[in-house]
Amino acid sequence: MVRLPPAREFRSLIRLALPIVAVQVGLMLMGVVDTLMVGRVSAAALAAVALGNLYFFGITIFGMGVLFALDPIIAQAVGAADDRAIARGIQRGLIVAVALSIPSLIPLLAVEPVITILRQPADVIPLAAGYVLAAAGGLPAFLAFVVLRQTLQAMDRVRPIVLAILGANVANVILNWALVFGHLGMPALGPIGTGWASTISRWTMLIALILFAARRLGPYLRPAGREVLRLRPLWRMLRLGLPIGAQFQLEMGAFAAVALFMGWLGTEEMAGHQIAINLASLTFMVPLGISQAGSVRVGQAVGRGDPGAARLAVKSALIAGTAFMGFTAILFLTLPSPLAALYTDEPRVTLIAVALIPVAGVFQVFDGLQVVAAGVLRGIGDTTAPFLANLLAFWLIGIPISLWLGFRTTAGPVGLWWGLVAGLAAVSLFLVARVRVRMRRELRRVVIDDDPTPDGAPA
Repeated sequence: MVRLPPAREFRSLIRLALPIVAVQVGLMLMGVVDTLMVGRVSAAALAAVALGNLYFFGITIFGMGVLFALDPIIAQAVGAADDRAIARGIQRGLIVAVALSIPSLIPLLAVEPVITILRQPADVIPLAAGYVLAAAGGLPAFLAFVVLRQTLQAMDRVRPIVLAILGANVANVILNWALVFGHLGMPALGPIGTGWASTISRWTMLIALILFAARRLGPYLRPAGREVLRLRPLWRMLRLGLPIGAQFQLEMGAFAAVALFMGWLGTEEMAGHQIAINLASLTFMVPLGISQAGSVRVGQAVGRGDPGAARLAVKSALIAGTAFMGFTAILFLTLPSPLAALYTDEPRVTLIAVALIPVAGVFQVFDGLQVVAAGVLRGIGDTTAPFLANLLAFWLIGIPISLWLGFRTTAGPVGLWWGLVAGLAAVSLFLVARVRVRMRRELRRVVIDDDPTPDGAPA
């Protein structure tokens, strides 16, 4: 029989996780608003935003993942009360964010020929390309926001992030309403208007976060010493973050590939897929928030030199994430029709969404388990195992099964999704096993700088 962690451990986790979950849900709600708005325009508009959003995040998610290296760096520095390491981590994170923004803009600007080569529906291509070009201007703000968000979470200071997300969501609703449908004297731009709304909202989000967190972050941002430009520590940070970026890219790539396969089947299939994946992504924000809270708590415990607390944090995060996704799985399996009706009233699109939502219910538990396991591994500085798990499980198991069921059988869209279930199940089993192995070993702090801090701890 598995011994549960004490109630106080769950309370501590939930106290940190709830505002992080609110932030994740707030970010996701911006996408939900985009989808709900354009879903009332046409099936082609809905499919265009689905394709454009996948393309945008397919490019930017690598940079976001690299910046998640700040989770163990900052959290462990907070646990060790090492202010100098915190300052260096934030400043280096902003340098990396700027450096990643520049090359990422190139494929965003080349969106139309790329999605044309990928054989997407002809009526969707110009709309999706217009959406991506409009959204591209928000990329630098988004990556800088990630740096400050991960830093504040590692410090247990989440309130400024919540406030910034609230402001950005209000702005996004108003901007979508104005730019998609042509209100407030604006032209009716359809899905392209959604792209512009996203760009303006992301800059609003960054500026609001800087203002709300200025007192807390200011001492760590000035002065910026020359040591933050040293190549060796920057490379160590990148070496920690690159596998995370690759992991995110592989997972996002698998879901994007299935979306592209849906485009081969037709516009209605892609639109139905977008509804189901939007619902699944919304519920996924909760275990993702628990994962980030678990990563912070594990990292802080490692920084304090308290392996017992780290192990308790791991167990409570895995249990909490799995329990929530079990609940959402029941909802998806029992209420597919009412959930699909929230997004569209087109019969063919609704029919496809109703068929896919229960499959999303099946992979809910696996998805929650794998993201929490990856998060706690990140908290101790193990970023390579999740990358390898995603490479093997999604691309050697999940995608081949999707292609076979989707195009070699009569399963069609549902068959494509069963491949995702297989990939997620394999990832979750591998990562849970990896967590068990790592928790039996010595847990040591991640070292970025060679020079010691005044108290002798590595910076």
